[in-house]
Amino acid sequence: MAFRRWRPAPADLVLLLICLLYLIQYSDRVNIATAASAIRQDLHLSNTELGFAFSAFAYPYAVVQLFGGWLGDKIGARRILTWFGLTVALASVLTAFAGGLWSLAACRFLLGVGEAPSLSTATSAMSRWLPVERRGFAQGITHACSRVGSALTPPVIALLMALWDWRAAFVLAGVVGVIWVVAWFWYFRDEPAQHRSVSSAQLAALPVPRDRAEKVKVPVRALFVRMLPVTVVDFCYAWTLWVFLTWLPSFFLHYYHMNLKSSALFTSGVFVAGILGDTLGGTISDRIYRNSGSLKKARRNVIITGMAGALVFLMPVLFVKELTIVAASLCCAFFCMELVIAPLWSVPMDIAPRFAGTASSFMNLGFGIAGVLSPLTFGFVIDQTGNWTLPFLLSITTLVVGIVFTFWMRPEQPLTVNEAPQREPASSTA
Repeated sequence: MAFRRWRPAPADLVLLLICLLYLIQYSDRVNIATAASAIRQDLHLSNTELGFAFSAFAYPYAVVQLFGGWLGDKIGARRILTWFGLTVALASVLTAFAGGLWSLAACRFLLGVGEAPSLSTATSAMSRWLPVERRGFAQGITHACSRVGSALTPPVIALLMALWDWRAAFVLAGVVGVIWVVAWFWYFRDEPAQHRSVSSAQLAALPVPRDRAEKVKVPVRALFVRMLPVTVVDFCYAWTLWVFLTWLPSFFLHYYHMNLKSSALFTSGVFVAGILGDTLGGTISDRIYRNSGSLKKARRNVIITGMAGALVFLMPVLFVKELTIVAASLCCAFFCMELVIAPLWSVPMDIAPRFAGTASSFMNLGFGIAGVLSPLTFGFVIDQTGNWTLPFLLSITTLVVGIVFTFWMRPEQPLTVNEAPQREPASSTA
């Protein structure tokens, strides 16, 4: 029998590129957390000032989020992720030259501008390149890769700081970002039909491609109303996620008086648990949908279960000092929390598959607002009380609120013709 070399489908390669995007950009978000102590000493910052620098990322992230997904829907993911990907790379390199609080905050601000449309625009791309039954898996595996980036980054940053200093790590991050942008622009096309390697059989399984000659008005108001409960849920999820992403290395470093290497390893261990949660959350959600045909069960039930588990496992952090128990509890909490992300990011694709970029940008607005408030609040509470566990109580509270608002989501009801405006007639030439 002749040997036939296996070749991945174009949709799988697109998904791989998006996975790498999530890995790289989440690495860019958390690298500053591992280097936080060195940066604080080098730039003479307080914990509150450092929290402000952390949160500077989220101000533009929240604002640009409002139209970032819309740009992806209107202009296309190929160009948007190229332009903003280069912005991310530039911000990373400039961070290496920060000389004080305001220059550091400005670099994080620019990073927030660059990353703001990424997840929404990638969701828009996935809604065109992947069939409905793979949405949960796709969101799960992409976010799992983001946690791979979060898990790998602390020990890598610690190693680079041992060999050189914290500034070298940010230069390297910028170089990696540029390499991804080149690969994306070369391979990706906004519609699968435009890609020379996509067969007619593969196209038949995908959503109907958009006719670029046809002008379609994005139903902004209707999408905002439908996505508002999802935005609140995303805010509640993201509040706790930002605690993990920005303060966890410092928590181990200062609360347990570890060295940098040990705190980085413990942080990585927590993020590894998140990788498993991301992957399982998407897989479980898709399986529930295939078995029941109910998007309500596939999305809502997994989200509620994940949030409830996370708040239960955060409880020991408030009352127990033993490192082994606290580390295990944080791993379990992060695992449960990450069960949420794949079904949550599938909801915009369920509600508005043709406008998934805009819908997911409205949802991810909650992530951006939480990114402003959560790191700053954590730093302020620590400076005022010296209590490193008290901010986790706020996380438990927000998770309760998130569970309540989950019941107002309606993933099983896609945006109707009555809710969305009709197509605008294409302009004609005389």
